[in-house]
Amino acid sequence: MSSETDRVARVREAVGAVTDPELRRSLADLEMLREVTETADGGVRVAVALTIVGCPASDRIERDVRAAAERVVEAPVEVALGVMSPDEREALTTRLRGGRRRGNPFTPESLTRVVAVTSGKGGVGKSTLTANLAVALAERGRRVGVVDADVHGFSIPALLGLVDADGASVRPTRIDELIVPPVAFDVKVVSIGMFLPEGAARSAVAWRGPMLHRTIQQFLTEVYFGDLDVLLIDMPPGTGDIAISIGQLLPHADVLVVTTPQAAASDVAARSALVARQTGQSVLGVVENMTAMTLPDGTRFDLFGSGGGDHIARELSTDAETVEVIARVPLSPALRRGGDTGEPVVRSAPEDAASLAIQEVADRILRSGRSLSGRQLPVTPR
Repeated sequence: MSSETDRVARVREAVGAVTDPELRRSLADLEMLREVTETADGGVRVAVALTIVGCPASDRIERDVRAAAERVVEAPVEVALGVMSPDEREALTTRLRGGRRRGNPFTPESLTRVVAVTSGKGGVGKSTLTANLAVALAERGRRVGVVDADVHGFSIPALLGLVDADGASVRPTRIDELIVPPVAFDVKVVSIGMFLPEGAARSAVAWRGPMLHRTIQQFLTEVYFGDLDVLLIDMPPGTGDIAISIGQLLPHADVLVVTTPQAAASDVAARSALVARQTGQSVLGVVENMTAMTLPDGTRFDLFGSGGGDHIARELSTDAETVEVIARVPLSPALRRGGDTGEPVVRSAPEDAASLAIQEVADRILRSGRSLSGRQLPVTPR
């Protein structure tokens, strides 16, 4: 092999290992690397095919490709960016879906653990818990996705910092009919807020049942999450259309019930779990949020009273299933600040009492993973 050919091979290997920041796979694996050639001035030319025109990751891909090439050759590097043909994009999206044209990848046979975070009423901190729980799981090395199913009251993008200066949600990338979700803190996220028209960041979504069902179905079938360990669903409050749709589409999901300590909240929260059970879902446990906080002088401040979590756990327990309060998350200024700034408390203040309680929920989820016994794994023996 000549020195020139060896140099091209080394550049090809280095550039092929560059990761697409949105799809989280190498350029070689995605077949985005077109060619590597030597130029007349002794340099190297690298041709890369982007997935779409105006790819938002194009600048980063160009920088990463150039840096990878320059690490292995001391010569000028030219990076030429092109675009995949429609046939190439179709082949790519089919490959990303594992050979499936379309469909819900989160079936009961999937290795992804699906956890729906639910409550009977709004304002109990369900979305804040979901966002922090997702980041805590990602920090434990798990591949995590979040579906913001609270279409009418979406807040996950803001809680995870996926908004611009005007409050508009970061938009996903579309590759034909495949939607590539934005990523924050190593968590892949999709929300209806990401699809609203420009300038509509604070507008209301006024949809009825069929539109709501279609939206949730699209989130599950058209969004490319890749291989996930855990998919969290931030449910809307109550037991309406979306709760029923999630039950139909994800009947194997576990349900995490969120309540505040007051009896008025826990009585309502139980209803969401009862509806989930009717569709075949099981209750993972109860999280009592906004419990007493310890003041600087050592006294405890019970703003919302106490006992609501224990009450709902007893109400949901049956002879066949005992439901427990798996965490009590205290009132926390750091938790509130994290929601306002888009940096979850499990990252900004990991030793805060609320952060530690949420991290315990993450550990509980990992300890209670579904058994693989008797299930067919997606592998083919050779």
